[in-house]
Amino acid sequence: MYTSEKEDIMSEKPKILAFAGSLRQESFNKKLVKIAVKGAQEAGGDVTYIDLRDYPLPVYDQEIEDKEGLPPNAIKIKELMWQHEGFLISCPEYNSSLSAVFKNTIDWASRQVNQEEVYLSCFIDKVVALMSASPGGLGGLRGLVHARAMFGNIYSLVLPKQKSISQADKAFTPEGNLKDAKQHEEILNLGKGLVEFLQKRKS
Repeated sequence: MYTSEKEDIMSEKPKILAFAGSLRQESFNKKLVKIAVKGAQEAGGDVTYIDLRDYPLPVYDQEIEDKEGLPPNAIKIKELMWQHEGFLISCPEYNSSLSAVFKNTIDWASRQVNQEEVYLSCFIDKVVALMSASPGGLGGLRGLVHARAMFGNIYSLVLPKQKSISQADKAFTPEGNLKDAKQHEEILNLGKGLVEFLQKRKS
């Protein structure tokens, strides 16, 4: 079952959906976005964290869509996107661009469940905060350029502040925090900043 209604979108607490564009269990980007989640929660946000591993999807194929409609997991993700007004996303960089699972998720979510649904409805006017982590020297920065452009073109608003963590294989403590206190605070502040922006937009 799906709905095009933005349920509870104007609730007192800003509703934020958080995820990383990675499947790997020990993903640096999963660790990173969870820090931002803490920042958003501290600022009063109502945050839902999901792992894309729990929503497997076939590679987007229009023949699958034409014959079978959207896969159930695509509809589940669309439902979550409809129900939240902001997205916290940590993006791995693959070959200087977006990861396959991240782009595929967005591609499926962009499709209409039926002809009555407004095209790109689960992205329109959503506010996005971006971050990345990579073992490389740029921290995934090149991939964020593509993520920012993509979300802008599907009618989301991407906040100017973002953060890339380089040398990510050495950056985290066993507990999942960033060893560098300044970097840790900056990622917390990405979550807080998204909540504050959404609160101001409500007022």
